[in-house]
Amino acid sequence: METRAPFVTIGAFVLAAIVAVFGFVYWLNNTGGLGPRATYHVQFEGSVPGLLVGAAVLFNGIRVGEVTELGLAPDNARRVNATISVVATTPIRTDTKVGLEFQGLTGVPVIALEGGLLPAGSGKVATLIAAPDAGLSMTQAARDALRRVDTILAENADPLKDTIANLRTFSDGLARNTGKLDGIVAGLEKLTGGGAAAPKITYDLRALPSSGSPGKTLKGQLAIPEPTAVAMLETQRMLFSPVKDYPDFDGFLWADSIPKLLQARLIDSFENYDIAHAPLRSADTGQADYQLLIDVRRFRIATEAEPAAEIGLSARLVDKNGKIIAARLFEASQKLDRLEPQAAVDAFNKAFGQIATDMIGWTVMAF
Repeated sequence: METRAPFVTIGAFVLAAIVAVFGFVYWLNNTGGLGPRATYHVQFEGSVPGLLVGAAVLFNGIRVGEVTELGLAPDNARRVNATISVVATTPIRTDTKVGLEFQGLTGVPVIALEGGLLPAGSGKVATLIAAPDAGLSMTQAARDALRRVDTILAENADPLKDTIANLRTFSDGLARNTGKLDGIVAGLEKLTGGGAAAPKITYDLRALPSSGSPGKTLKGQLAIPEPTAVAMLETQRMLFSPVKDYPDFDGFLWADSIPKLLQARLIDSFENYDIAHAPLRSADTGQADYQLLIDVRRFRIATEAEPAAEIGLSARLVDKNGKIIAARLFEASQKLDRLEPQAAVDAFNKAFGQIATDMIGWTVMAF
């Protein structure tokens, strides 16, 4: 029995499939995945290398549509017209900037939109005008930059030649004076403390030893604040007059700055004389009945004639009311056996011992 094909059924199925496809496309472009669309015209003044129909359209870096049409402007041979279709909600304004970007290693071109500052509804956007250099590729930009550099070099050829000649002359001068430069650098290193520094050795003053029972004790509480001195004396290094560099003293250091060292050893000496009435430091001067105010005038090695250690101190004894009870200048000098650190420290110990003895006796008598 011959089978008859259901032509009506097949035709109805094909027609339904065609209607479904058209319906899906309509939904996709209007109410489906891509949503409602908006169309804009874009004008490029110049070439758009590599831009194709279907290329992406980015708004602030986010893809919002694609290029739907490209063509040359019939009235201007340098102009390129493009039509873009973007999501209808894209905030395109009349001041929206248009450019061409090249993405990826292959430099695929896309149209890049950048949001404007005008508020929504500020005017209907008919046509977007791209920046004049929007189609400038990276290769072309590099070529233009090299061309500008070449122009600058050509215009300044003579000054560049003079500069190179001066550099050659300067380098030749450096080569001829290498020895002198080495000496200058060595001097700078020594001046700034650079290079191989000499090992530092610390030296101390020696306080007066205890003499047993004092002949006369201190009446009232005495304080010895830190002595005053000019800035030059606020140092731990050995000072010389006249000023000169002595290599044997490069690593010399007093145990503290000169004023603080003198304060500490004077207090020790007074304490060794009368432990029951040991002087106070400046931190406790509010409790003292008297203050022994000292100004350091000299603490150096004089080398004009025979080397000698010199110490000069001025002292004032002041009561609680600030009244000066007594004042005196104390000076001592002690010759050095030889100009080297240990001999200098021995001479300073002797000179300080003489001053400390005189100052203690004078202070006791002044009370």
